[in-house]
This record gives sequence, structure tokens and C-alpha cells, in this order.
Amino acid sequence: MGEWQLRSHRVFWGAQCGAACLWQPMCEWLGHNRAMAKIISIVQVKGGAGRSTLSTNIAGELSKRGHVVLLDCDMPQGTSASWYAVRQELRGGELVERLVLDTAASHAELIAKAQEHAGADFIVIDCPPRIAEITRAALVLADLALVPVGASLPELWASSDVVALVEEARKVGPVDARVVWTRFRANTKSARELSAMAAKELGLPIMVSALALRVAYPDAMGEGLTVAEVGDKAAKTELVELLAEIAMHMNT
Repeated sequence: MGEWQLRSHRVFWGAQCGAACLWQPMCEWLGHNRAMAKIISIVQVKGGAGRSTLSTNIAGELSKRGHVVLLDCDMPQGTSASWYAVRQELRGGELVERLVLDTAASHAELIAKAQEHAGADFIVIDCPPRIAEITRAALVLADLALVPVGASLPELWASSDVVALVEEARKVGPVDARVVWTRFRANTKSARELSAMAAKELGLPIMVSALALRVAYPDAMGEGLTVAEVGDKAAKTELVELLAEIAMHMNT
């Protein structure tokens, strides 16, 4: 069994691989080898943490350096899908030339779509805000999993379920999961305290780059843009820094 089959097949935690395995039919669809796209999964079981904001900004900017598939798994809400529709209708041209939208509503569909888009340079998965098999699958498939966490104690506490999912995924294989602060207020006492607490409570590495509390993010979302395209220099800088850090961790 090839690497891609093995990763797909063992998404169901603790399942013993065999003829009766739930995932066996799915594995039969997948080739033994593939030139795998780099997969970035945006995972958070708490709503309103900035998953779609992170997903759309990363996908939009990465599409300027390669072919990108944005996989919206939070249907029917479909925030990323709505952003793409606006981008396509109002912007079009070069902004969507190398950016494709797709959706998945189940773990089986997600794995099939990831295989279908294997030739892309990057796949960005916007996961649903709940504990589900599709979220588990996204973690196993990911080369890098980013966990957006709003810069407050309640949001930090609410992220403990994500940590449990990551630990489950690591029983299958290595998972590089990292926290990304959203709505972050740098250079404040609370920010410093939160960073220290997050390292202790979540046990996940924290990205140096963070997304600050800025109106540029919701404004860009509504216009089908990334913050690098709306003229907010500070927002553009922090997004560029985040992308550079992502590239470093993914060796791209």
C-alpha cells in the first residue's frame, strides 16, 4: 500500500486495516503513488475564530505563485465559497486564473477531492467548526495544519478540543499543527500572557506571525480580496510574513 493510500485509509481512528475496514472502498479509488500537492488545513472547532479569513487570504496569495485549490468543507455556510464567488464575479481575470474552488461535505468526499486535485501546487482546506470525521481527515492529509485562535482566554480554552484531535491524528502519523493568533493585539500585557499560557495549555507551537484586529480583514472578505490587495500596508505586511513562515515550515 502506497503512502497516499495509507494516509487516507487510516483516518478512521483506531480502525484496524482489513477487508471489512470502512475505508477500504475509498482506498481502492486512490492510486499507489501521486505527486502530492502541498496541503494546508485550517482547523478550529470553535466558530468565529477566523478559519475562513485565514483560508481565503492564504489561498488568494498562494495563487500568485502557483495553482491553488480552495476546498470549502464548511457547507452549507460556505464562507470561503462566497468569497470566491465575489472574487470571480467582481474581480475575475488574473485573480482567479490559478485559483479553483471546490467543496466537500464528508470525509470520503474530501479525500476524493484531494486526490482529484493532486496536480495542484497547493490545496487549502477550510474545515467545518465542529468535531467530525472530515476534520480528522483534513488533519491526516495536511502537510501543515494551522489552528486560528482569537486572542482571548475564552477562545484559548475553547481550543482544547482541537488539541485532542491533533493528538488522535498523531497516532496515525506525524502532524505539524501550529497555532495562528487572530484579532491579536501585539505589544500588550495580555498578548504576552496569552502567548505564554497558550504554549502551556495547548502544547502546540505558535506561529511567530499573527493577524491583528483590523477592519481590513472583513472588508477584504466582502470584496473578494486578500488584505494584501486592499491597501492596508500593516495588514499586507503581516500576511506576507505569515506566508513566508508557512513556506519555511513546508519547505517550499
